[in-house]
Amino acid sequence: MALESNEKPDRPIAKFESMLKTDDIYFFDAEDFEDIIHHYLNNGKITLAKKAIGIGLQQHPASVELKLLDVEVLVFENHLDLAEQYLDELQVLDSNNEEIFIQRANIYSKKDNHEAAVALLNKALDLAENSFDIYSLLGMEYLFMDDFKLAKESFMRCVSFDEQDYSSLYNVIYCFEFLEDYEGAIIYLNDYLERNPYCEVAWHQLGKQYIAKDMLAEALSAFDFAIISDDTFIGAYFEKGKVLEKLGRFNEAIENYETTIQMEDPTSHAYLRIGKCHERLENDEMAKYYYYHTVHEDPLLDKGWLAITDFYFKRKNFKKALFYVNKALNIDGENPQYWKKCAMINAALNRHDQADFSYKQAVDLGNYELGTWLDWADVVLKNDDIPSAIQVLKQGQEFYPENAEIRYKTAGFYLEMNDPINARISLIDALKLDFHKLSIFKDEFPQYAATDWVSNIVANIKKSTGKTR
Repeated sequence: MALESNEKPDRPIAKFESMLKTDDIYFFDAEDFEDIIHHYLNNGKITLAKKAIGIGLQQHPASVELKLLDVEVLVFENHLDLAEQYLDELQVLDSNNEEIFIQRANIYSKKDNHEAAVALLNKALDLAENSFDIYSLLGMEYLFMDDFKLAKESFMRCVSFDEQDYSSLYNVIYCFEFLEDYEGAIIYLNDYLERNPYCEVAWHQLGKQYIAKDMLAEALSAFDFAIISDDTFIGAYFEKGKVLEKLGRFNEAIENYETTIQMEDPTSHAYLRIGKCHERLENDEMAKYYYYHTVHEDPLLDKGWLAITDFYFKRKNFKKALFYVNKALNIDGENPQYWKKCAMINAALNRHDQADFSYKQAVDLGNYELGTWLDWADVVLKNDDIPSAIQVLKQGQEFYPENAEIRYKTAGFYLEMNDPINARISLIDALKLDFHKLSIFKDEFPQYAATDWVSNIVANIKKSTGKTR
């Protein structure tokens, strides 16, 4: 007795898999093969999808839909030339099939010709009755082209077709964020929530937009509504905790982070945030307890090791801080933040050679912060190597050409070298950049600040620039 495929939705799949285990050959409608193939493609079972396509085309050699699914797999596996050859043949048979243009667009997208892909998708739109999937593909192509405005519009159309399409909703908000149009995102989400008042995803995203606008009270309300809509939504509890931290309500923040731990397996990020809250509450033992749990849960989380290091650094327990930053460096010796922190600790311990080495490592790995150059120069100066200290400042000046602080420090270092000519050049440049930061020079080099030599330079700059004070 032949099985009817519509008795149960999964009956064709079970029947097909039964056939593969035997030598029997079962007959399926072309539509059944399409369902079977889509099932395997959606579940990432490409080999089974290819088997279904092969058998399907044996039984239905004229099926354009099955041939298009064959093309889809060829494109997925990057057999682009063969896929284009098949599409040429299919277009002769059915020139108004939008799926042909969609697959051609996919091929051009794979070749990084996104403009051509967009043109083909627009052609598919002209032919399609149901354009939902095409707008989604268009949105992705516009993202590849960094055209976030058109990408946003495409994904908005997807959401208008299906308001439960959260993937497109996320993409809409991503585009708003990239365009830094937080106000636009807020308006869009509020409009969406008028129609879907119990959508926890939209409330969660709305809260994040309010955070970006520093509207913390509104953000807190949005996360509360997300939790009301779904009291198991861990992301809302976590974001609410972060807002409560910013508001200084650390005990409430801890409660929200602990809720996330109770709902799912503990995460290092939750432990870290709880530790930070306890530190702000001056519960030092509890802070340490959670920081240690953080690195135990995820030994590769750099923020965890830095939190422990900072904990001891702030309390001037530099030996322990050094111990933990070295543990971090043993795990990830390519992390510039670890090296900078290591340099600061070594400098505090008066281990200037080690501090010099650590700052060099931090810079070599990409830490070009202003403070790094200034502090590194101070360390090199303490090693009695003034020319190298000046060289460090010159490197920093390349990154911060308009920063007066570097030039004031450079002027002081030249004076330490008894090089008044270069000191004068650097001091004049610094005064022209920011006259009011002369106080930095006076605080750091008081032995030179009160000299007639410096006073004359300052007076001349005042006169030439019209500065009165």
